[in-house]
Amino acid sequence: MTFQWTAVAVFLYVEIAILLLLCLPYISPLRWQKIFMFSLWGKIANYWNKAFLAIIVLLIVLFLDAVREVRKYSDIHIAEKSTQATASAYDHIHMKLFRSQRNLYISGFSLFLWLVLRRTVSLITLLAKEMGAQVALEIQVANTGDAARKYLEENEKLQRSLMERRNCITAELIEETNKKLKQEAEKLKAEIKKSAMVLGKKTNEVTEVKNQAESLKKEYDHLVLEHKKLKVGGRGSLRRTS
Repeated sequence: MTFQWTAVAVFLYVEIAILLLLCLPYISPLRWQKIFMFSLWGKIANYWNKAFLAIIVLLIVLFLDAVREVRKYSDIHIAEKSTQATASAYDHIHMKLFRSQRNLYISGFSLFLWLVLRRTVSLITLLAKEMGAQVALEIQVANTGDAARKYLEENEKLQRSLMERRNCITAELIEETNKKLKQEAEKLKAEIKKSAMVLGKKTNEVTEVKNQAESLKKEYDHLVLEHKKLKVGGRGSLRRTS
């Protein structure tokens, strides 16, 4: 095997090993993303597209060369069969055909796995970004849920405090109203007592006036009787003197 095909075979084995590592279920896409975010990969990323295209072109050239070799030695192999050449020549052509077919498979699989490797890396990177976004979304949802719970608890506390304040204000208003009603009741009682005392005084004055009026009436009646008696006595003395 020449140097170029040895390099292609080694490249094929490296591709297989990398793909097997990428397909391991124990390593998550997020961990692969952390590996891809190393500073070394950041430096290589600037030349990645150019190197990718260069390797594709090289593998395509080697693949076409292997196809040409296979067709060449296939035609020679058929010609040797038809002409019935010597055994050593037939074995030499058969060996050349085997090597060209081997090179064809090596270059073809290397080209195919190189494309698969790029696609796998891009899919892993995309999946890692989606998983990171999902984790961030879950954290945001959890934080939003915690904040909503805190707001609900604070709202309940505020409602309780408002209810307590309302109850306190209502109790204070009731107490103030009761105090005012008691004060007014006491004032009314005092005014009723004063009115009763005034009424008692007026009643006493009225009774005194009534008694005075009755005594005056009695005196008046007595004076009327005395006056009548005096009139009657004057008339009798006048008649006697006449």
